[in-house]
Order: sequence, then structure tokens, then C-alpha cells
Amino acid sequence: MLSHCQPQASISLAEDWIAVGGDRGCMRYSQLQQVSSQNIDLLTVAWEFQTGELAEGTARIMECTPVVVEGVMYITSGKLKVVALDAATGQEIWRFDPFEKHGPKYALASGGVNRGVAYWSDGLPDGQRRILHGTSDGQLFSINAKTGELDRNFGLNGVKDLREDLEIDLSQLAYGPTSAPAILDDAVIVGFSCGEGPGRSAPGDVRAFDVRSGRQLWRFHTVPRPGEFGHETWEGDSWKDRGAANAWGGYSVDTQRGLVFAGLGSAAFDFYGGDRKGANLFANCTIALDGRTGQRVWHFQTLHHDLWDHDIPTYPNLVSVTHQGRRIDAVAQVTKTGYVFLFDRESGKPLFEVKEVPAPASDVNGEEAWPTQPVPVRPPAFCRVTMSEDEVTDIAPENREFVLAKLRELKGRAQFAPPSLEGTIVVPGFHGGATWSGACFDPETGMLYVNANNQPNILTLVAQPEDAAYPYRITGYNKFLDQQGYPAIKPPWGTLNAIDLNQGTIAWQSVLGEYPELTARGIPQTGTASFGGSIVTAGGLVFIGGTRDEMFRAFDKHTGKLLWQHKLPAGGYATPCTYSVDGRQYVAIAASGGGKLGTPTADSIMAFALPLSP
Repeated sequence: MLSHCQPQASISLAEDWIAVGGDRGCMRYSQLQQVSSQNIDLLTVAWEFQTGELAEGTARIMECTPVVVEGVMYITSGKLKVVALDAATGQEIWRFDPFEKHGPKYALASGGVNRGVAYWSDGLPDGQRRILHGTSDGQLFSINAKTGELDRNFGLNGVKDLREDLEIDLSQLAYGPTSAPAILDDAVIVGFSCGEGPGRSAPGDVRAFDVRSGRQLWRFHTVPRPGEFGHETWEGDSWKDRGAANAWGGYSVDTQRGLVFAGLGSAAFDFYGGDRKGANLFANCTIALDGRTGQRVWHFQTLHHDLWDHDIPTYPNLVSVTHQGRRIDAVAQVTKTGYVFLFDRESGKPLFEVKEVPAPASDVNGEEAWPTQPVPVRPPAFCRVTMSEDEVTDIAPENREFVLAKLRELKGRAQFAPPSLEGTIVVPGFHGGATWSGACFDPETGMLYVNANNQPNILTLVAQPEDAAYPYRITGYNKFLDQQGYPAIKPPWGTLNAIDLNQGTIAWQSVLGEYPELTARGIPQTGTASFGGSIVTAGGLVFIGGTRDEMFRAFDKHTGKLLWQHKLPAGGYATPCTYSVDGRQYVAIAASGGGKLGTPTADSIMAFALPLSP
């Protein structure tokens, strides 16, 4: 379980990245400015750490954002190991393998991805330091941050089985954390990935545990029970055994107010809701919970009766904005549907008007699509939300004609068009809009930065025999592509967007990513899908990887101009971090490839810095 130990890294003059979101409120902003828009062209590789899993032939995608505290970096590998590194050199300090003695206790949810760990301290100079590591088989490990050994006082000898404290048997169901837990005082708050149907799936309830003992402190039912607020949004007994509606994307925390915020996923089954008629709270909600009791403080549903797998895929960012002449603490939620919802942090009231717009009805037997859907008046959508013939790809005449012929066979070009048996175009696609990588926020300027995918899907329902367990299935998560395998919609297919939250406007949009073979044909840069988020710094920079061209990039945060890029060993399908040790600023990102974009796999953590003075 514990590998060789090395001396601890220097802790002097360290500026930390204490959580995957940078701070507990997940702004993903750093005051560091040693690396700036004036010298970014000098940025170079400071060190590279390889987990060893590529050489073993077991390398898998790493979606983790490194956590850096007191000069030590904590990462998770593709095989869910936790590794502590000297943040200045990349030298390994210790390694913890949750599956060293035996394999995963249960099946891995969501393919076994992991987006990082949580760090907890008792606040004393020589006190307790713990790494909380949730694995997608449904276990939570408490690891001594200094030694890599389990804290035997936590759970059962250092491990909490997260299937405990539930009244139902989940042993045969996917259930476990894929995003990092959150910390509030001495509580660790855990979100879960679970099945989304058809068929039975695990509940998506939000749960909190004592960070010292592993004892469950509270549990919030994301599908309300009889007598609980929101229960009436489920027709009849459709709430029973209802899975998902889960905070699989993690949490942001207001440590001063003691509030925990989450964006919740869609209810199972994602694409047919005939057996769950109603608005279906708290699925697709941004929700604020009292972090000490688990009681609901407020909620806002960004999509009613979801039929498109358009769950909220990420935590909201806790921000401060100037609105109508007043400084307001707020919550900014980006969505797969391509919108930013901005709420007063204490009341949940939208700061910009949200209108309920008419939405098309369903002609699928038994389905009752919700008649309206919420759309904020400001800011405007940061990605495509429809696909007309005018929006069909134009990279070449033959590609356009191929897509036009297919488009004319399909239904549902309107926004929020429900699934159909003929095939419905889903725009944004199943991966947004925004995806799990979310957004970052600059408190200096009030600017929110979010990468967007402009890649439609085709959603087709298939009726099942009368004796089947579920009346419909889907034909798959089918992308709408041209005959060459490129997205069917007009480029750009991926963008980085700067959204002024003070004004509710889009300040700039830059194309994000490239298909080199298309550029070589003289086609303007198209952008690509991206899975990995951005960070922003006082040095005037937005850093982001995520694109299928395997580049790590820095943009001018004020203008959107590309200032620097570096080819990674594999796709950087993760959100980076930045930190300082002994006065030197580093920017680090996991570069492992693989995943949904299917590019070659590696096992590297890359750290960049300015060259050392001679």
C-alpha cells in the first residue's frame, strides 16, 4: 500500500492550490503573476512525472486536478492510486494503492474515472493532515497526508464503505465518487456517480461524513420522499427507487456561511420519462444545502423533466459581482444546455431574469415533455442551441450535402425538441455546452471563462416488446457526423468563452483546438471537442488543455488572443492548477489522453515554469 518514502518538499514560500477548484468556492483563480502575458513565451517544462502505468500497459485517462499544499502535490492516477509529489521537482514522496490487497470491492461507476482528492487539516501547525480519496467502487479512504498511511480511526481501518447507512442493497449497482469530495470544517461531503437507466439505479443523495471517524453526519434526498419539499413534482409513486439526480460533478463550499452548493444530474432514465411524469425535483437543479445539517436552503431547476441527459455536469462557481450598483456574493452555474445562470448566493434569486419559454410536445406514447423550459435573458447562450440548414457544416460542399440529406430525415430542429422514434437532433449534444470541467472566474474583472462543445447528437428511441422491463431504449450515444467523421454542424466545434457576469454579456469567444489535417487543406481553424477546464490568473492568463489536438494553451484573459501553446505527451483531459514553491510559479496538468476523445494514452503529470535565472 505504501511505496518508498522520500524527504518532504520544501514548504517555505509556498502558495497553494488547496482543492480541485483552487479554493473551496471553486473560482479556479490564482493571484500569482510571476508567469504573465508579458513573459508567457518563455514558459517551459519544469518537470514531468510518469505514474508508471503506461509502462505496465495499464494506463487509463487521468482527469484529476492536482491539489498542492505546503509544497506537496497530490494526484490520482488512471488506476486510482494516490501519489504525493514534491511540487517543485516532481519527485515521488509516497504512493497509496487502494486496490493493492484486492481489486475494487464493487464494479466501478462511470468507467472508474477520478478527478482528484480533497485535503483536510485540523489547522494546528503540527496537527493532522488528511487526504480524502473516493473511489468509484463506492469506498472513501482517509490517508495521512505526510506518510501515505491509512488513518485507522476512520471508518473500518481507514476505509468507509459508502454503501453503508443506506436502507437498500446497492451491491449489484454502480455507485461511487468520481469527482473529488468537498470539505467544510470537519465534514467531508461526497457526491456519487450511478446508473442512469433504463432499469434500476442507485440514488444520487448528497451525503456528509465526519472527517475523523467516517460516521455519516447527514444525507439529503435528491428525490424527495413523501412529506419532503418537492415530493409533489413526481407523479404517483414514481419517486420510489428512482436513481440518479446526483451531484456527480462535485461541490463548491461557502466556508463563511456554511453552505454547500451542487449541480445535480438528470433522473434515471435519461431519455424517457413516461414513468416519472412531473418536473422531477431536484434533478437538474443548482441547490444550496446547509453544510452542517444537510437541509435545503434554496434550489433552482435549470431544466424540467430532463429527456436529453442534460444534467448539470459541474459544481457552480462561487463569485462576487457588481449588479445594479451593488456588490453581491453570487453563484454562477454553467450548464450543458449552454447557459450561465447567476443567483444571489443567500436567496437563490436569479440576478438576471429567467424566462420560461415554450418547448415542443412529445409524440412518444406515454411521454409528457414539460411545456416550458427556463432560459436566462442574460447572458446569452455560449454555444449553439439549435441546428437549422443554415448551420450545417461548410468545410466542403460534399460534406455539407451529406449532412443536409441526413438532416432532412430527422426531427426536432427546435430548441428542447424531445426524443423521438425517428431520431431527434440534440443541440447542444450530450456533452454540452459546458461539461464536467465547468468554468473559472476572475474576481478582478467579473469575467467567467468556460469552454464549450458545439457538437450535436442524434437521439433515437426504440420501442421494446410489451413484456420488456422498460418501454423504450436508445440506439446509442450517436454523434451527428459527416461522412469523414467531423461534426455535422458549422464550425467552430469548440470555443473558449469569456462572459462578463457584471453585465451579462459575452466579452469574447476564441476558437479552441484544431484538426491539423483540415488546417492543411486551407480550412480555417475549426476547434475541437474539449474535456478539461480552465484556470485564470492575476498574470493576465487563462490556461486550458482538453482539446483532442493534445495542446496545452494560454490565452490573454482580456482579449482571448492565443499567447502560448505546448504539445503534451497525450491529451490534457483535465483541469490544470497553478501554485508557487520557494517563489517560483508552476502550472501543472495531467496529460494522459484516452477517454471519450479516444486519443493515444499516456500517464504524465506535466509542470511548467519560467526558466531559472543563471
